[in-house]
Formats: sequence, structure tokens, C-alpha cells
Amino acid sequence: MLIREPVVAGQFYPGTSASCTREIEALLPREPPEEGPERPVAGIVPHAGWVFSGATALRVLDAIRRRRTPRTFVLFGAVHSPIRASAVFSHGGWQTPLGLVEVDERLAGEVLARAGPLLQDNPVAHENEHSLEVQLPFLRHLFPDARIVPIAVLPTAQAAEIGRLAAQAIQGLAADAVCLGSTDLTHYGPAYGFAPKGFGAAALRWVRDENDRRMLDLMRRLDAEAAVDEAREHLNACGAGAVAATLAAARELGADKGYVLHYTTSADVLRDQMGRADPSAAVGYAGVVF
Repeated sequence: MLIREPVVAGQFYPGTSASCTREIEALLPREPPEEGPERPVAGIVPHAGWVFSGATALRVLDAIRRRRTPRTFVLFGAVHSPIRASAVFSHGGWQTPLGLVEVDERLAGEVLARAGPLLQDNPVAHENEHSLEVQLPFLRHLFPDARIVPIAVLPTAQAAEIGRLAAQAIQGLAADAVCLGSTDLTHYGPAYGFAPKGFGAAALRWVRDENDRRMLDLMRRLDAEAAVDEAREHLNACGAGAVAATLAAARELGADKGYVLHYTTSADVLRDQMGRADPSAAVGYAGVVF
């Protein structure tokens, strides 16, 4: 059995079962969301270290758990390392500190069959990518019997079509599945080579109120076809391919609206939770359910 071992355990999130469980329980919301779909079919979650974005991601997963318990999550991941084509991890499983999460091989095979040349069956493409790995302990804890179909989605014009075809595969097999895409939003500051508004509080307000707002509005209206160009022009999503695929899949599965359950930035977390201020940098994180 092919096993994908963790590469950021102990860095982005705790490396032991007990510590993962404690942190997840501490980050889980205590109240249901104020709004959301009656039967969620998809979500978008961030993928930074849990201390920064874990609570935001768990807002989405908890909202799904309150409405349904899917047997499979089709995961659309950002791509932070060079790969030649969008790729499926089609068999085996992913190890986490909480145990193994198995791949839904039947659904993965159906996705590959429908996507044809748009997707490769290439587990190697997932070896060093963290955007999906950081979600898996959450899934293992909240949905212990769920399986996954991991898909790394490049930010190309074909990303939305990949999502649409994945949704059709779900429908074709009558699979009990939810789609989950992973992206962070604007990466602002000198470390990221992106600071068009300078530094200070006004610049970080621009990140929140204008640049990230553009991508969030696109998510709300399920505009899958615009996501990649939006991110290319405004640098407001590192996983634009995953966003496009998720929006297209959600739309194909019957969603007509995105609900932003939570939004924050790394600067907000530093200030509110750690008592530190860094007016020169921020990364945006959003949790959205469809």
C-alpha cells in the first residue's frame, strides 16, 4: 500500500496524536455558524500553520459536520512546488499523527477517467506539498471514517473544468462526498515581494478591505472561471487553481452561493492572540462553505 508520510508535522501542526487532539479541540468553534447552506457540498480552507489559520479552517469543517457526515472528501490543493500537470494521488493513504486516512480509490479512478489529459495519476506531485496535509488531522479527528481524493490543481485555465469533472464523477457514482479546496489569500510584505501600498496600518487595511475582498466576493458568487485571472492580476490567492476547481465543483453539485464563515490575517492573529504587532506583513485566511 502506497503511504504518503507527513512532511510538516511538528512544524505547521503538532507532531503527536495527543497534541493534535488537544489543539484541534481548543480551536474548534463552540457555536454553530450564523448562516450557511442546509446541506454543504464544498468548502474553502486556508493552509498556514494551525496557530494562524487552524481556527478558520475548522469553522468550515465544523459547519459541514453539523449538517452531514460525508464518506469522502475530494481535496483540491494549492501547488507551491514545480509540477508539470495537475495530479491525483489515486491509491493508498496519507499518514497523520492521528492515524491513516485512506484514499477513495474508486472515486479517484472515476475522476481520472473523466478528466483524461487534464489530470495525471502522479502521487509524487504531492510529496512535498503542505496545503492538503495540514487539513488531514482535522478530517481524521472530525470524520474518522472518511476517505480522500487528493488533487493538486495548477492555476491554469483548465482548473475550473477539473472541478466540474470531479463533481460529475461524484454524481456518476452517487458518492457521498464533499469537495474541499485549500488556499491562503494575499501574501503582503517584503518577505513576499509584494507591497504596492507601502507599510503600516493603511496597507494592511487595503489587504483586508480591498485585495482579499475581491477574491472573497468572487467566491461568494461562485465565479470559478474568473479565479485564476483574478489571482494572477491581484496576487490574492496562492491556490487559485484549487479555488477555481472548488467553485466549479460546488456549482455543479447544486450550490448557488458561498458563505464566508471567517476571515482573518496573520497580522490579526499576531496582535490579538500573541500581543505582537507587525505592520509590514500579513497573509489573509478565509473559511468559506457552499
